[in-house]
Amino acid sequence: MNSYLYRILRKSKLLPQKLFVNIHYKYHTGKTLNLENPKNFNEKIQWLKIYYKPSILTQLVDKYEVRSYVSEKVGDKYLNDLYSISDSADAFNFDVLPQRFVLKATHGYDMNIIVKDKKEFNEKRSRELARQWLSINHYYHAGMEWAYKNIKPRLIAEKLLEEKGKDYINDYKFFCFNGQPKFLKVDLDRGNDHCQGYYDTEWNQLPFEKKGGNTIKETMEKPHNFEEMVQVARKLSGDFPFVRVDLYNLDGKIVFGEMTFYPADGRTEFEPAHYNRVLGDYIKLPKIPEGLKAITCLSQHVRAENA
Repeated sequence: MNSYLYRILRKSKLLPQKLFVNIHYKYHTGKTLNLENPKNFNEKIQWLKIYYKPSILTQLVDKYEVRSYVSEKVGDKYLNDLYSISDSADAFNFDVLPQRFVLKATHGYDMNIIVKDKKEFNEKRSRELARQWLSINHYYHAGMEWAYKNIKPRLIAEKLLEEKGKDYINDYKFFCFNGQPKFLKVDLDRGNDHCQGYYDTEWNQLPFEKKGGNTIKETMEKPHNFEEMVQVARKLSGDFPFVRVDLYNLDGKIVFGEMTFYPADGRTEFEPAHYNRVLGDYIKLPKIPEGLKAITCLSQHVRAENA
């Protein structure tokens, strides 16, 4: 499929999700998607896009609405400071913000502006960019990731997270399966020499990596409160077949980042190649109740698992 035709299909709101996901996956990976008997990690992520649709997922991928869930499950102390929220780029009041902050859209990813010095902040350009963000429906803009379909687009400003002596903070991404963190990815130095590594929950570096990624070579010191991070991820991950819980650890203070059900749109390949199946085995796909086309609430998931 050529790029022009794919771009047209990607913008279509009439294409059934299942058909689009098959085309989208084939276009980006060169592989045929097996939804009838998915085995690999990415195949199962695509299955979850189409067949796993409890409404709470929309709350949990919304960067504002998820805050109440985090507060209920683990407490406000893990939340970043929220300065302002608005559903309009034109009405957003930048005057009330401090000298350093982060502006984000709540309904997708790669939509943020880091402001380290408000004196150099271009308000006009930022409003223009924010208007673009708010015009995007991430469900259709990306790979029809179902959880994003019905999010109300909004803007938030939060505290700029920083750590002493570092230009960029570490990102700890916990891969959780049926409520249990099994491993995590650590991202270092995102702005310069970005590298990453995978670790188990005992802080042993694992023998696989992201295909094409720059793997951490040096020995990394385990955070002194790492066990607390694991517990936070466990409490937030609930009973979902899969969710990735992202946390920061800033001089010993754990801060919630986000939750995602479709990391990298379900297209990240792992090396050595057999780990795509090994990691896929961690995802135990729930059964779709008889007579239904998809799982639409958590109670259906529980009944299916216990059947």
